[in-house]
Amino acid sequence: MKKVYIAKNPADAHLLKGLLEGENIEADVRGEFLYGVRGEVPITPDTCPSVWVMDDADYDRAMEVVSAFREEGPPNAIGSKAWRCSCGEENDSQFSECWSCGKARPI
Repeated sequence: MKKVYIAKNPADAHLLKGLLEGENIEADVRGEFLYGVRGEVPITPDTCPSVWVMDDADYDRAMEVVSAFREEGPPNAIGSKAWRCSCGEENDSQFSECWSCGKARPI
């Protein structure tokens, strides 16, 4: 098990976890319970929610997903970039599936 991401909040962590699971990478969110006691404990990388991959063999692939997540932001995020489907159709950023062929947005 390896840590791949330190999140700003639990929602951010769970969003990345979902993206990883969409790529068939088993992931877990740790430390989200500490988010509720902010102000009582210092905010450090050790007390922020974090995302971990369960299988070390998935680490490199997971880091590619994390890199895209950091670079482009979450899918459907305001201000994220339009994307081109493998069928050639261009889709606006808010679409998680191609409006033309129905394929899922690639990471």
